[in-house]
Amino acid sequence: MEAVLFDMDGLLVDTEKVWYAVETEVVESLGGTWGRAHQQELVGGSMASTAAYIVKVTGTDVGADVVAARMLAGMTSRLAEGVDLMPGADELLTAVREAGVRTGLVTSSASAIAGAVLDVVGRERFDVVVTGDDVARPKPDPEPYLLAARLLGVPPGSCVVLEDSPNGVTAATAAGCRVVAVPSVLPIPDAPGRLVAGSLLKVTVERLRGLFADV
Repeated sequence: MEAVLFDMDGLLVDTEKVWYAVETEVVESLGGTWGRAHQQELVGGSMASTAAYIVKVTGTDVGADVVAARMLAGMTSRLAEGVDLMPGADELLTAVREAGVRTGLVTSSASAIAGAVLDVVGRERFDVVVTGDDVARPKPDPEPYLLAARLLGVPPGSCVVLEDSPNGVTAATAAGCRVVAVPSVLPIPDAPGRLVAGSLLKVTVERLRGLFADV
C-alpha cells in the first residue's frame, strides 16, 4: 500500500445533506419539485451531470451552465458557514499520515467546492487533490483515480480508495485500485478486493493494508 485516496462528499465530510438542500432550492427556483429519489440518481456524479439532470426533470429552458452556476454559488455559500466531518474521518486521516502513507483527495465536485471543504479538513493532509475540474471524464470513469496515482507517482494497484457511492467504487475498481466502500445514500455490495464498512470508525491502517494480503 503506497497511497490512500479519499473521496470527499459523503465520505470525509457530511455534505450530502448540503447538496440536497441546494438542489432543492435550485429546482424550486425553476418551478420544479425535488425528492430523495432524485438525489439518489446523482450521488457520486459531477456538477455537469447534476445540472443536466435538473434541466431534464424540470423541463426548464434555462441552460445547464446557468443551473451549474447556481448550484456552485449555493454550495460555496453554505460551505463557507462550515461543514461536519464524517465520524472517524479525522482519526483515519491522522493515522494514515502518521503511518507515512501518501494521501490524495479525489472528488467529482468543482475545485471551488473542494477548496471550501479543504479549508475545514486541512489542505496539508493531502499530497494531491483531483477535482471534477481536472478531468475530462468524471466518475464512474477511472480517469480521476488514474490521474491521482500518476500525480503521486505510484501504480494504481498499490492504492486504496475510500468511497461512499457506487459511481466512485466503479471508478476506483476500473482504475485497478483496492476499494473500501462506506455507503452513505446508496447500498454497495461486497466484492473481491473490496471492503465494505459501516463507518470510517471501522477502518484502520491495518485493515487497509490487509487488502493487499493476497499480493
